[in-house]
Amino acid sequence: MEDLVNNLRSIITVIGLLCFLGICYWAFSKHARAGFDEAAQLPLTDDDLPASPAEKEGKTNG
Repeated sequence: MEDLVNNLRSIITVIGLLCFLGICYWAFSKHARAGFDEAAQLPLTDDDLPASPAEKEGKTNG
């Protein structure tokens, strides 16, 4: 029984490592760069949207 538990721990460790490496590959791939660059600029964009009717009247939801 102890061997089974140790084998499961090893398998889970390898699966976790492969998932981590896959996420790192995806995060640093050239394909994902455009989306990350766009998301990085979101806080710097101006909000030129017109105010909603509730905002014009000074009402808030909640």
